[in-house]
Amino acid sequence: MNVIQNEDQIRLELAACYRLFDWLGWTELIFNHITVRLPKETQPTYLINPFGLHYSEVSAENLIAINTNGQRRDDSTGLVNQAGFVIHSAIHEARDDAHCVMHIHTTAGCAISCKESGLRNDNFYSAMLFDDVSYHDYEGVTTGIFEQPRLVASLGKKNHMILRNHGLLAVGPDIPSTFMRLWVMQRACEIQLASDAGVGPNRQIPVDILRKIPETRVVTDAKGARLVFNAMLRRAGLFEASIHKFS
Repeated sequence: MNVIQNEDQIRLELAACYRLFDWLGWTELIFNHITVRLPKETQPTYLINPFGLHYSEVSAENLIAINTNGQRRDDSTGLVNQAGFVIHSAIHEARDDAHCVMHIHTTAGCAISCKESGLRNDNFYSAMLFDDVSYHDYEGVTTGIFEQPRLVASLGKKNHMILRNHGLLAVGPDIPSTFMRLWVMQRACEIQLASDAGVGPNRQIPVDILRKIPETRVVTDAKGARLVFNAMLRRAGLFEASIHKFS
């Protein structure tokens, strides 16, 4: 895995990711968040978007560095959304491997989050997520730190979480890996909605096959994720001059 240690590079890549989400149609007005933990900080510290900006307005310079206690590392004046702080701080604090956390409210993700059965493992993409999706019950808008322990407990050691009646969340060791995990989960939700609209029951995938899928999850490994992420940045025309730094 290509580990990025330079904060300037992390800022560039995170800003590009925000703009990629906008290009993909994953934005929700000025809401939701993508955060990345910064290296070599005594207190877990991460970058988050300033509240009030559209994803297309996020830049490397206006990202805010804040620690899991809510203290800013510098004198930036941008607002930090309370729901974003509650969710992302809790996960960054609890999971050493969760260097990146992504949360979205896409139509497909929200729709599946409202279904009692959740996400089934009966399509090509959802099969990749077998035994790696957790669920967190809806407690209202996530603005109180009292919910943090339950969020962390719900996520456990898994890398994908469906916030019931709410949306999707993914964690990972870096931006490309987390993006790939979230993309697969979003795609799985889209296909489940489409297949449920068709006539007749879905064909189930045998459990013994599902158990083997994580061993062959090549598309979501670090190298594959990096190739996909860089390709998407090129396709969207985002930060083309800086892409070579991450290759």
